[in-house]
Order: sequence, then C-alpha cells, then structure tokens
Amino acid sequence: MKKILSLLVICFGLFGITFAQEASTKEPPKRKFTRTTFNATKIINMQSVEMVSKGNLQVLISHHFSNIWNKDAGSQNLAQVFGLNSGVAHTYLSFDYTPIDRLNVGLAMAGTSKFEGFAKFKILRQESGARNMPISLAWYSMANVNAAKDPENQLGWNKWSFMNQLLISRKFNDKFSLQLMPTWIHFNIVPYGINNSNEVFSMGIAGKYKATSKLNLTLEYSRQFNMYKNLISKNGSIVNYNPDLLALGVEINTGGHLFQFYLGSTTDASQIDQLARNNSSIKDGNIAFGFTINRTMAIKK
Repeated sequence: MKKILSLLVICFGLFGITFAQEASTKEPPKRKFTRTTFNATKIINMQSVEMVSKGNLQVLISHHFSNIWNKDAGSQNLAQVFGLNSGVAHTYLSFDYTPIDRLNVGLAMAGTSKFEGFAKFKILRQESGARNMPISLAWYSMANVNAAKDPENQLGWNKWSFMNQLLISRKFNDKFSLQLMPTWIHFNIVPYGINNSNEVFSMGIAGKYKATSKLNLTLEYSRQFNMYKNLISKNGSIVNYNPDLLALGVEINTGGHLFQFYLGSTTDASQIDQLARNNSSIKDGNIAFGFTINRTMAIKK
C-alpha cells in the first residue's frame, strides 16, 4: 500500500511539473487590430479614419454633376440626362501620401479655382486581445484657398478657410461600421451681419454595410448648426444655405481600383462648401449624381 501511495505522489508531482511548464510557456494574448473599418479614405464626401499604408501614394478623382431634376427645367432635364450632360461637373482631384505610420498628407484641386492642403493623423486604432480599444480615432485638418479673381477683395489671405474634424469610428462586426464627425470650419473673413460668423459647426454621421465581398453600401448625413439662415452677402442681400447634407452610395472593389457611385444633396466638390455653404435642398429634390475613383501605388517599400 505504501508503494502505491508513493507511486501516486510521484505521478501527481510529475503532472504538476509538466502543467506548470506548459503554463509558463503559453504565449500571452497578442494585440489584434481592426482592419477595413471603411474601404476608402473617403466614405462618400466625408473623410474616414482610413489612410493609405506607409510609403504609398493615392490618387483620388471625384466628380459631382448638376442636380438630377430641376423643377423649372421641364423637358430639359431629359436632354441633360438627369444632370450628367448638363455641362456642369465639379471635379475634386487629390494626391495624398503616408510618409510615416499614422500620418497622411495631401494636396487637392477642389474645383472652381480652389485648392486644398490637408493632413490626417490616426490617434487610436480599434483593437482587441492584449489591449482592448473599442474605437478608432483620427484628426483631420485642411486649409482651403479660393484663387478666383475678386475685384472687391484683393487680399488673397482673406480667401482662406480652414476645417478641423474629429473622426470617431467603430467596426461592430464584419459587415457594419459607423462613424461620427464633429466638425469646425473657420472662414478668414465674412461680410458683416448679425447672423454671420467666422466659425461654422456641424455634426456628421456615416455608415458602411458590407453586402458582398466586393460590394458595400454607404450612407452619410451631416447637420450644420449655425451660419446658414438670413446671412448678409457682400452686396447687402440676404443669403440662405441648406444645413442638411445627405448622401447614399455604393462601393465596388475590382481589386486594382475602388469605384464609388453615389447620390447626394450637393453639387460642390470641396468639403468646406458642402458643410458650410450648401445651396442644394433635399426638400426641393435637389439630388445629384457623383462618383469617385481611388488608385493607390507604392512609392517606397
């Protein structure tokens, strides 16, 4: 009996040693970062938390056509093929590059003699595993200058405007992602008036739903909080803008390119004009067609 007890003690001791060795050699959980919260650097009109990888250059081309239907145009709407053949297309052409991790910089031609320079910095990345971070967070800043001739305003610096945007996103599962976009726009100069202000504030929300492996559905809505009603223009007339910005889109991934097609309540190319000086009204049916093509190429290994 003593021999049996001694044998059991030895067996349990060996088992304990083996278990302790396995426990000590077990690897700690790794950090698992969330990828493709959105499939492009722009959801439709708004920026996403995404940026191209380090050492990559992106070329982005967007076209915003005129409204599909104008209530006073009659049959001319058909002749213009619902805005596609109207002769009006605001083009946005940008080049952006990621020199280091989490930082992206770029330049753009934003339509109608406007130019932009921008930077995006990723503050947080959504992750699980060794560390849990429920959201991704990025900061986007942009400067816009209007180079069009203006006889009443010869000081070029007075044509500058600036936008700062916080991008807060979460990928809930493999199919659904959501993003919030509090935005602050500053105009260097505005005409005098009780409702005029150099600062414009808005809040946006955007989402993506993955329908298939190559097809995504996207949506954006933004609401302007101030400086859109009964404003005074430079010639003294009253100006009103539309505070609601809505867009619905489809993304098609072909492997080499990402095509984005959308319908939205704006014909402007620049995000500053879209969020602070939008002339299109959803109530009047001012919906326009647009598309964006993204192409990325490696500059540095």
